[in-house]
Amino acid sequence: MVTSMVTAGAVMGVIGTLFAVGLFYAAQAFRVEEDERVELLTNMLPGANCGACGFSGCSGLAQALAQGKAQPGQCAVANNEQLARIAKFLGVEAPHAERQVARVMCGGTAAKATQRAEYIGLEDCRAAHLVASGPKGCTYGCLGLGTCVRECPFEAMVLGPDGLPVVDESLCTGCGICTQVCPRGIMQLVSPEAPLTVRCVSLLGGKQVRAVCQAGCIACKICERTCEQDAIHVIDNLARVNAELCNGCGACVEKCPTHCLELTGGRVQVLEAV
Repeated sequence: MVTSMVTAGAVMGVIGTLFAVGLFYAAQAFRVEEDERVELLTNMLPGANCGACGFSGCSGLAQALAQGKAQPGQCAVANNEQLARIAKFLGVEAPHAERQVARVMCGGTAAKATQRAEYIGLEDCRAAHLVASGPKGCTYGCLGLGTCVRECPFEAMVLGPDGLPVVDESLCTGCGICTQVCPRGIMQLVSPEAPLTVRCVSLLGGKQVRAVCQAGCIACKICERTCEQDAIHVIDNLARVNAELCNGCGACVEKCPTHCLELTGGRVQVLEAV
């Protein structure tokens, strides 16, 4: 009896030893060497983990940077000082990032834009857009369901009482996530110093625009004829501004019959605390 127990214990001990040795060698064979630079690079990045770079947060981008599969400039949130530090660490040329902010290119508020149907469904602009291009009369206009607001990782946006999102440019990092989730292309990244903003993206003709929105560009070309700097032209039924030529005089803004043009250069939109 005792002999059998000793034998069984010895066998179990040998089997356990063999398993331990096998696991040890397997661990050595499949071991993944960790790059110490990944943790350092992660700490150099802003830590927003917004995913705008296309990777799974800052740690994902840090790993790609260490492997040479990404460039420092892919982080839209990092400032020039942070980008320079990362580039120096990696031994690559430092990019220079011009600050950008998101702007709402639509003036079709609930009071100014018509609704052609009542939407009952998921409170998401992308979902509403898939249902016969949404309930709004203008198939280019903001649907006002706040998808961009909810997706903003920096809480730089709110949905205003008029049904349009409002951006706090002092908080906006220009990550571009709102531009990615907007199915209409209403959210666009621009320089905060851009002197003039066209609050419309509709390519419909003037008569069609008037039928669905009081604030859209009707391609009347009054702005084009008014501008002495030749900085604004109507192309494909929509006013387009050459920011390099525009001096922000405001002449076109005063003449625009639908008030879809707005002087915005240097004026940072800040949301007041409620």
